[in-house]
Amino acid sequence: MVTTFWKYASVTLATCLGIGRSPVAPGTVGSLAAALVAVPIVSSGGLAALGVAAALATVVGIPVAATAERAMNRKDPGSIVIDEFAGQWIALLPAGVDLSGWILAFLAFRLFDVWKPGPVGWADRRLGGGLGIMLDDVIAGVLAAGLVAAVSPYLPPIFRLI
Repeated sequence: MVTTFWKYASVTLATCLGIGRSPVAPGTVGSLAAALVAVPIVSSGGLAALGVAAALATVVGIPVAATAERAMNRKDPGSIVIDEFAGQWIALLPAGVDLSGWILAFLAFRLFDVWKPGPVGWADRRLGGGLGIMLDDVIAGVLAAGLVAAVSPYLPPIFRLI
């Protein structure tokens, strides 16, 4: 039995403290918030800490998103943005610490998350519940990370974030 407290806590975590309740483009707002939160994570623990944060967000996000989805009584509500945090953090991993790489990671992740090519679309259409909510963004993050890894060595430096 899921308690009222667990439902409330799940919705709070799934919306990342209400960030996902943005009336305009909650996924984009969630991705931007994730990129901003990534700065202190990377500055305190390096890119390895960001990888751990992405893994934790993914593992915790599956049951949290499933419970929040049921509590909101809607399939994959846009206000659930814990998946954007996990995916955006994955996309940032190969970006280094320069703003140019982070901008590319942000744009690439948003592109793959919205466009839903290949495996991203498959996960979005075929999987349900918390796993489906999380996995399409995780895959979009992996695709974005691949693009960032391929392109970022050729980007001109803009500003060192850390």
